[in-house]
Amino acid sequence: MALKNKYASAGDIPAELKSFYVERDGVWLLDSERNEELRQTNITVMKERDALLKQFEGIDPDAVRLLAEEKRKLEEAAQIKAGEFDKVSEARVKSAVAAKEKEFAPKLAELDVANGRLSALLIDDAVVAEATKRGLRPTALTDLKARARAAFKLVGDVPQAFDGDTVRVGKDGVSPMTLAEWVDALVSDAPHLFEANAGGGATGSATGGVPNGGVNPFSVKTRNLTEQMKLLKNDPGLAARLQALAN
Repeated sequence: MALKNKYASAGDIPAELKSFYVERDGVWLLDSERNEELRQTNITVMKERDALLKQFEGIDPDAVRLLAEEKRKLEEAAQIKAGEFDKVSEARVKSAVAAKEKEFAPKLAELDVANGRLSALLIDDAVVAEATKRGLRPTALTDLKARARAAFKLVGDVPQAFDGDTVRVGKDGVSPMTLAEWVDALVSDAPHLFEANAGGGATGSATGGVPNGGVNPFSVKTRNLTEQMKLLKNDPGLAARLQALAN
């Protein structure tokens, strides 16, 4: 490893090499002792590498694999001759399973990642829909999702609350806690996530905070662009909740 003898400032020295330099008279100079230590380390590593290569000098990897296969066949033939058919069958199954696991390992890893993303999305959608009914603030979405992902796991297609590996029970002390119960508790424990008039599972009024006697202007059947624009201008928080509730 070739190291520069001098740097004008500490900021010019690569982070991984700073320990090899000392400051003298405003410049950074190569520490001869540390440099010698590095040189000796490199020499040792190269010697170990050469010794390892020498152990396998002249050995053909393909020939080794062929010998290993021949050895396996001879051992299998001996077991069959001795009537140990179960051992032969078990060994063949293990070998086949190991080969398939190695073959499919990358795909299984990709599937695990995809399943994790899907679980997060399903949990997000479910908890946002439930929290929106209780007046969730649009600015609280990130916080809410983080809390939900920490508390819920997807069981089948249903989000279920856990304390570690233990299923969290609901108000009756027996049944698993529902997502609605979890959100109700959150309204009390983290009221800053919800509008000031939210609580008790309501959204603020007998009509759920929806204008015009309970008509949601964002719903497909009762869509009203004029009312939508009014809400987006005058009450963006309510508009966001109504958009989430629209169907």
